[in-house]
Amino acid sequence: MTNTASTPQTPIALITGGSRGLGRNAALHLARSGVDVVLTYRSQAAEAQAVVQQIEALGRRAAALPLDMAQSRSFGDFAAQLGRTLADRWQRTHFDYLINNAGHGVHAPIAETTEAQFDELVAVHLKGPFFLTQALLPLIADGGRILNVSSGLARFALPGYGAYATMKGGIEVLTRYLAKELGARGIAVNVIAPGAIETDFGGGAVRDNKDLNAAIAAQTALGRVGLPDDIGGAIAALLQPGNGWMTGQRVEVSGGMFL
Repeated sequence: MTNTASTPQTPIALITGGSRGLGRNAALHLARSGVDVVLTYRSQAAEAQAVVQQIEALGRRAAALPLDMAQSRSFGDFAAQLGRTLADRWQRTHFDYLINNAGHGVHAPIAETTEAQFDELVAVHLKGPFFLTQALLPLIADGGRILNVSSGLARFALPGYGAYATMKGGIEVLTRYLAKELGARGIAVNVIAPGAIETDFGGGAVRDNKDLNAAIAAQTALGRVGLPDDIGGAIAALLQPGNGWMTGQRVEVSGGMFL
């Protein structure tokens, strides 16, 4: 039986890694735009519940579920848990928006990147989104959306990010294939590529190192380093109903880094 998009109903978004950083910011922006949210967290349950409470304070419904993106064997169980949550919390069988956001950074020259570091990046940033999306396809409403998170580093090269950027390049290719294969279901699939953002990502260097921050700002058309609200707002905008005809596209949100 073909499922249908829940257009008359409040949209529901699933955001991986939604308890902190850009995922948290995106969750709050989506809530403000009228979207209910299921967010995942790896270990910080208290942080996740705090985000749920913030979303509920905005008048939207929310839930938080544990998920380790490096453990692809758990994705079937996660999909079942998500299905139960949708039924219990929303009396629904499907959700509308999947945002593959969860991840971490590794800063090391290629000559010094270990195989263990590389394998972990593959598991979290490439294998994880591939097989999580696969596991969740039966739960995504026809006419829904998938938004993958890449990085400006997939376009421009900065020493020390070769392994990380390689995974993001793979995500961008995956996005185009998903768009092609899911088009028959009316599911639009795009990828957003943030530039340098002031968060705790990678140890918070962009946020806390004034010299690095200034150097990036000098190479950015809009003259500053990005803020979490720049990305959260862009994610919410890309998932607005009026953008449903856009699919298979890479949207860089970097303020114009290295143009």
